[in-house]
Amino acid sequence: MATDPTPVSELARRARAASRAVAVATTGTKNEVLLTAADLLVARSEEIEAANLIDVEGAESNGTSSSLVDRLRLSGPRIEAMAGGLRGIAALPDPVGEVTDGWVRPNGLEIRRVRVPLGVVAIIYESRPNVTSDAAALCIKSGNVAFLRGSSSAISSNLVIAGVLRDALTKSGLPADGVVLVDDTSRGAAIEFMQQRGFVDCLIPRGGRALIQSILDNATVPYVIDGDGNCHVYVDRRADLGMARDIVVNAKTQRPGVCNSAESLVVHADIAGEFIPMAVEALEGVELVGDEASRAIAESIGEADESDFATEYLDLKMSVKIVSDLDEAIAHINDTGTGHSEAIITSDIEAAGRFTREVDAAAVLVNASTRFVDGEEFGFGAEIGISTQKLHARGPLGLEQLTTLKFVVNGQGQVRP
Repeated sequence: MATDPTPVSELARRARAASRAVAVATTGTKNEVLLTAADLLVARSEEIEAANLIDVEGAESNGTSSSLVDRLRLSGPRIEAMAGGLRGIAALPDPVGEVTDGWVRPNGLEIRRVRVPLGVVAIIYESRPNVTSDAAALCIKSGNVAFLRGSSSAISSNLVIAGVLRDALTKSGLPADGVVLVDDTSRGAAIEFMQQRGFVDCLIPRGGRALIQSILDNATVPYVIDGDGNCHVYVDRRADLGMARDIVVNAKTQRPGVCNSAESLVVHADIAGEFIPMAVEALEGVELVGDEASRAIAESIGEADESDFATEYLDLKMSVKIVSDLDEAIAHINDTGTGHSEAIITSDIEAAGRFTREVDAAAVLVNASTRFVDGEEFGFGAEIGISTQKLHARGPLGLEQLTTLKFVVNGQGQVRP
């Protein structure tokens, strides 16, 4: 017999209560939790796959796109990868207690800036059950409680994975509520989750435009936006065209349903006549829509409207635009991009320098695929998300970004005159 979901406010209260113990846990204890959880994920992989099959079959019966079903699906190798992610985070340096700066004032006061946990980190996310494991691990290692709300499409998977992490916490002597998963998948519960002021220290959404808009409309707690990824690859007039072709193909097709995949191809007019046909041939299976100039070169390119250039497709579709110079490329990217990840392919050092200075994004790349903008690839371990805002963190959200700073002042009896 199904039980009623636990009220969100009760779960938030439990998360806050557990945060005190998690914040002061030693590095050794936190690593023990992660390594135990990694072993349990593998040991219980059949149970996880069985729960995930319920979610996948439900998504397919609801007509969910193949790229979104791929995000949802777990297999033996993906569960092994999740376990590997936990072990990788356990091997990373613990940011808690790190002294980032220190100085002595003329009056003898010793001042240090020290990293401390945020407290309770709430993560609301869609579809991908591996986020349950990744987010919880990063929160635990950085001394935070993970307060999680996944989507209804992944609830069966998320419940089992969260259960594994809770078991690992108790086996290591920490409260199970170091990881709390909301089991109410209603829209009302999602709104309530965003409004647990006094219990939640930071809210991080991972999802599409509708989720982000809901955060903007409803959240009453501090949040970091993991926004859309309308990422561009700009092929400059002095690009190595073979390199450009390979990078564009990788950025678009290696995994099209994720936020750091390229959605827009921008090409300098001087090399468009040669490069556009190369790109069209290499991007077989990708629907291309473009401006009039690109369609004049390749008739297989469909007509784009203005919204196409600002769309995160998360699918095998890409917009194409030809620009007359670097100024137009930068302006187009800044006008239509979402501030996520933008790449230039060029051998011109001056052009690369201008691009990295003037393009407004969390990450800018020179001669490399946008797919590298990822916590694991940057050496942070698995990330909770990629922030497209400027406060308090920008780019991949790893361990350091899940801490804040505390001033510790040591004196010898000083009083202020």
